[in-house]
Amino acid sequence: MSRKIVHVAAAVITRPDGSVLLGQRAPDTFYPGYWEFPGGKVEPGESPREALIRELSEELDMEVLRAHPWLTREHLYEHAHVSLHFFEVSAWRGEIHDRVHSALRWQHPERIEVGPMLPANGPILKALRLPRRMAITRAGEVGIDAQLIALEQALDNGLKLIQVREPGLAAAERETFAREVLIRSRLAGALTLINGDSELAQRVGADGLHLPARQLVTLDARPALEWVGASCHTREELEQAARLALDYALLSPVQTTATHPGVPGVGWAGFTALVERLPLPVLALGGLSPGDLEIAKAAGAHGIAGIRAFWPA
Repeated sequence: MSRKIVHVAAAVITRPDGSVLLGQRAPDTFYPGYWEFPGGKVEPGESPREALIRELSEELDMEVLRAHPWLTREHLYEHAHVSLHFFEVSAWRGEIHDRVHSALRWQHPERIEVGPMLPANGPILKALRLPRRMAITRAGEVGIDAQLIALEQALDNGLKLIQVREPGLAAAERETFAREVLIRSRLAGALTLINGDSELAQRVGADGLHLPARQLVTLDARPALEWVGASCHTREELEQAARLALDYALLSPVQTTATHPGVPGVGWAGFTALVERLPLPVLALGGLSPGDLEIAKAAGAHGIAGIRAFWPA
């Protein structure tokens, strides 16, 4: 017999240094001693956002100023089937005072020092490790040397996520280029993903694989790499990425692009509708610049990606 789904609003409260706030569940609750993201049950007549604002006021004595929709994940506990609506809360008013947890801790997703995490919240930590800006290479257009120079400048400026997409390079050239990218990205602590070639990704020791949509739709299992994402253009493709438990998706085009002239973008309203209640982070792609990050997050995106505008001139 299926259980009624309980809707819960959960807050990923973030500070500028990337740390997030976690609370330890009190002794008189389910899973006492486990750590979770603050939040609570959506009451009848409330939207998840309204519940989030109320719960954070009641639990932490904080007034939410900015909350962006992020992910929605379902989890079946012994006592309940919950649908968790995660919001990223990056601005608030008031000093945080805890009223319901045994303890609060600020933790960086790369260095979690508390535990255990509540089972439904564990996968969220990997999603938080995914950088917010992805730059896609174009060495086939500008030349390998020029692309590597641009890469070094971008890494110096804080770039942490690179997709090597080089359909115009011969196989040997592409592998050599990928190895050069990896040398530089590892020194900077950045992730490098190889587009469309799982064997190349494993051979060069890349951090992961990025699947073109044409490959995504043919798969019935997730490729065996630490990070796997996919390009998507429809809700059906996004749902396929979710079924395969991929780490992220790119949704495009948001706006008309030079790469695909004449193809209309979905716009930010269309983007929001397409990513609603998905369990994986989605990056927006198409006609964007690095300065569009906050607009994208307000529309429900985890981050943004691009080709031309994302490399130093």
